[in-house]
Amino acid sequence: MKERIFFKTFGCRTNIYDTELLKSYVKDYEIIDDENLAHIVVINSCTVTNGADYDVKTYINSLQKKGIKIILTGCGATSKGKELLDKNKIFGVLGGSHKDKINDFLKMQKSFYELGNLNFIDENRVEKYKNHTKAFVKIQEGCDFACSYCIIPSVRGKSRSVKEENLLNQVKTLVQNGFSEFVLTGTNIGSYGLKEGTSLGKLLQKMGQISGVKRIRLGSLEPSQLDESFFEILDENWLERHLHIALQHTSEKMLRIMRRKNRTDKDLELFNILENKGFALGTDFIVGHPGEEEELWNEALENFKNFKLTHLHAFVFSPRENTHSATLERKVNPILAKERLQILKAIVEKNNYEFRKKQNVKLEILVENLKNGVYEGYDQFFNKIKIISQKNLARQWISLDKYEVKDKFNQAIL
Repeated sequence: MKERIFFKTFGCRTNIYDTELLKSYVKDYEIIDDENLAHIVVINSCTVTNGADYDVKTYINSLQKKGIKIILTGCGATSKGKELLDKNKIFGVLGGSHKDKINDFLKMQKSFYELGNLNFIDENRVEKYKNHTKAFVKIQEGCDFACSYCIIPSVRGKSRSVKEENLLNQVKTLVQNGFSEFVLTGTNIGSYGLKEGTSLGKLLQKMGQISGVKRIRLGSLEPSQLDESFFEILDENWLERHLHIALQHTSEKMLRIMRRKNRTDKDLELFNILENKGFALGTDFIVGHPGEEEELWNEALENFKNFKLTHLHAFVFSPRENTHSATLERKVNPILAKERLQILKAIVEKNNYEFRKKQNVKLEILVENLKNGVYEGYDQFFNKIKIISQKNLARQWISLDKYEVKDKFNQAIL
């Protein structure tokens, strides 16, 4: 009887992809979906915030009580792996460049610490997903930015891109395997191909021409990296009508403190162009970074209101070891930072509601799951919709022009 192995994924879409790739290399074990039946658990970890580290450690503690063998991989393997191994919290640490050797490492009888290197590009590719209606495609790895608060370049390495030919072949195979919606992911996807004389826009132009591709969603984009080739595809009907563009802040002074490359005035020009084209717009925003004094915050808040954001991934700053921001003084009161966070969330929630009320186009939804008897999916603007139907809508594309706009989502009856 084969030993049973369970994969637990924390963090971003890139980790979702990496987990599927890890699974493809497992040959001598039974991969299961119930961690309670597992002999071994592989944790694909996130370390982007202190909260992410805490979540991983809490999960590890829960497994230890059951006597389960634990292997740690992902970003946390680099930042926290040695510490956890030395404390006997885990059995082994597996770096990203060793994904293809996971089957051998699972057989190890002694604890191991194998980080490998941060120069790798995975040669194999994921060509099927068991539990997803859309397919994730990782187009690059690493980041060349040096934002003052961010630990990710030190755990993912410098930016490097997957060959265009490999990506196009991967999408063609995924289409043959029944997928029609694709999510492009990576550490910093806007840097795709820059070292090879190409770009994300040029890749998308070719990918969108593949027969069977109905929609392409994009991970987070840096405003400073969008070039002419990207603007050329904005009117393509296969491009998701939602773009997530990482601002991180809307004060020019704070952007300099954060060592960001974007500029507030240029950011607003970009967002106005995209808004006029009908895009829903999301961003990342860090509240309470050192130096966010009252005057600076008030300026940022007034600027923020001009961006007409419909989606928001915002969080309170937490210092990461070995980053410049962790050394800065002028810290913001945590209670005040949380209040500021709620102000931003309220603004964007209102914007999103108004955006959905003004919609005058058919919504195109890929039904993703069934929860409590109600189907759920996301439209082309990345807004959730709930569909009540007696029909089997699983994994189907639905076009809707009649629906009810609720506070947090849209709802339809079919």
